[in-house]
Amino acid sequence: MTQIELLKQNIIELDDDSFSQLRDWLIELDQTRWDKQIENDSNGGKLDFLINAALAEHEAGKTKDL
Repeated sequence: MTQIELLKQNIIELDDDSFSQLRDWLIELDQTRWDKQIENDSNGGKLDFLINAALAEHEAGKTKDL
């Protein structure tokens, strides 16, 4: 049995409260990893094209004040 299969089996056997705690923890972990990836991509310049596109639209008068 692979590690993933073992984890799946253990998760299936959790009571409702434990499952909810695990789900909440996984969501938080996923969001933390996503935030770290965005930060790394931003620091590495991978998102500069978004900044440039937004600035170009603003300079072209395609934006409005909020």
